[in-house]
Amino acid sequence: MTASRALVAIAARSLAAAGEVTLPQYRALVVLATRGPQRPVDLATALGVNPSSATRLLDRLAVAGLIRRTRLRADRRSLRVALSPAGRDLVAEVTRRRRAEVERLFAALPADQHALVITALQAISEAAGETPEGDLDAGLGWY
Repeated sequence: MTASRALVAIAARSLAAAGEVTLPQYRALVVLATRGPQRPVDLATALGVNPSSATRLLDRLAVAGLIRRTRLRADRRSLRVALSPAGRDLVAEVTRRRRAEVERLFAALPADQHALVITALQAISEAAGETPEGDLDAGLGWY
């Protein structure tokens, strides 16, 4: 539980430094960054919230200029949501800050423990059903 609190603190500090979004809003931005444009209903499913909650969340992200909504020409009732350049920049900055803190923690560990910790964290991620976030998880430099 102590390690969990440490990791949550890293996530909270990196998000607070961005100062623009709540944790649920940021999670939506990460889903869009990793999975690409989504229908609002699919985003709601990915976030584990009801569609009306996702719509309100998306409304706030749109007002902040962090997402774009587009209607599909084939079916004008169908809507897709994607990150805007500002949303992509925000996700990249929060990820950069989080990565820097994790790297600082790994630097404090003896080198012979790095592989063990990475294996354990990967196992926890898989057990939780988290999938790697592509570029967001790439290039950490300590394994």
